[in-house]
Amino acid sequence: MSLAQAIHFHAAPEDSPSEEAGCRACGGNLSISACDLGAMPLANAYLDADMLEHMEPTYPLHAKVCGDCFLMQVGTSQTPDEIFGDYAYFSSYSEGWLKHAEGYCGMIVPRLGLTAESQVVEVASNDGYLLQHFVAQGIPALGIEPAANVAQVARSRGIRTESLFFGQATANDLHRRGMAADLIVANNVLAHVPDINDFVAGLAILLKAQGVVTVEFPHVLHLLAEGQFDTIYHEHFSYLSLYSVERLFRAHGLRVFDVDSLTTHGGSLRLYACRETAAFQETQALQAKRQQERDGGIARPEAYRNLQAKALQVKLDLLEFLIDCHESGRRVAGYGAPAKGNTLLNYCGIGPELLPYTVDRNPHKQGRFLPGSRISIASPDRLFAERPEVVLILPWNLREEIAGQLKTLTQTGTLLATAVPRLEIVE
Repeated sequence: MSLAQAIHFHAAPEDSPSEEAGCRACGGNLSISACDLGAMPLANAYLDADMLEHMEPTYPLHAKVCGDCFLMQVGTSQTPDEIFGDYAYFSSYSEGWLKHAEGYCGMIVPRLGLTAESQVVEVASNDGYLLQHFVAQGIPALGIEPAANVAQVARSRGIRTESLFFGQATANDLHRRGMAADLIVANNVLAHVPDINDFVAGLAILLKAQGVVTVEFPHVLHLLAEGQFDTIYHEHFSYLSLYSVERLFRAHGLRVFDVDSLTTHGGSLRLYACRETAAFQETQALQAKRQQERDGGIARPEAYRNLQAKALQVKLDLLEFLIDCHESGRRVAGYGAPAKGNTLLNYCGIGPELLPYTVDRNPHKQGRFLPGSRISIASPDRLFAERPEVVLILPWNLREEIAGQLKTLTQTGTLLATAVPRLEIVE
C-alpha cells in the first residue's frame, strides 16, 4: 500500500456549526492558525457494532490562537450536553492518575489545614477518583459531574455528587443552599468548557473569602515544544497557558499565587488561585513560570506556527512504520482507546488495515469501535493471547505504566512503540 492509498479525508456536513468569530475568553481576533487537522468525528464518540453501517458526523478541527490573550482554541462543534451526556472516560482506570490524585490529597489537606469543618468541591469530579480520599479523612466533599453515567459510579462509592454543568447559575444555586468552598478542585476541566468566562465566574462565586482554587491543565507550552498535536480534539475547546489563565482569572476577581509543574498528560500546570483580597502571597515558583513562558514566546505568534509541520512529520513517520510492518508481515495492535489516539489515527488516515485492533482496560470501551477509524476495542487479554510483534501505545503519556503492564510480552520479543512527539521504540 502506498502512502497516498493510506491517507483518507473526511468531509464535514454542510450544517455543522461554524467556528467562533472571536476568542472565547476575551473576544479578540483569532488571527493565528496553529494547526488545521481537517474534519473529524468527536474523539469520545465511540461506536457500537450496530452503528457501523451509518455515517458519522464530522466537524472542522482547526486550532487557532487569539492575537490578544494568546488563548489557543478550537471552534464549538456540539453542545456540552451532546459531548458529555453519556461519557466514556472514567478516571479510575488509570493507575498513574489514581496515584496522582492520592498524592494531591496528601499534600493539599495539611497545606490548607482542611478538617471536618471544611468544605471541598470538585468540578468535573468524574467517578470519585479524587474525592474518595477526602471522604476517607472525614472532610466534607461535593462532586459536580455532568455525565450522569459517571456520576452514578461516584455515588455508589458514597461520594455526594450532583449531575450538573458548572457555571454561574450552578454556583449561585449552591451558594443559595449554603454552600461555600474552602477548596475547589478543577482537574483537566477548564479546557473542556466552551463558555470559559461563565465557568471561572462560577468559581469566584462559590469560593470562600480565604478559599483556594486549584486548576490543573496540560500546558500548551509543552504541546507546542513537543508537537503534541494529538491532544487537540473537539472536546478540548481551549489549550491553556499560565499567561492566558492569569488574564482570564483576573477578569473575574481571582488571583493566581502559586504554580506546580506536573508530569501528567505530557506536562501540565497546577495553578493555585484565590480572591484578589485573600492573604496568600505570590511565590517565586510563579514568577519563574511566567519567565519560562516569556522565554518560550507564549505571547508571540511565531511560537504557534511550527505545530502544523510537526504534526505532518508524525503522520509521515507513523504511516511509513505501519506500512513497513504490514508489508513485512509483522502483526501490529494498539494499546489504549484515548481521545488523543483518535485524533492521531484519524489525522493519519489509519484504519483496521494497518492497525487491526486496540485494547483498553476500560470495560465501557471494550466491544466498541473507535470513531472515524472504526478500529475495534478489545480487552488487554487479547494481546497476551495473540502476542503481536508490535504494540502501538496510543496514550503515550502513560507509556511507562503501560510498559510495566506488558512486561511479559516485551520479555518474549514484542516491541512497544509510540508516535508522539516522535516515532520511538519504548525501551
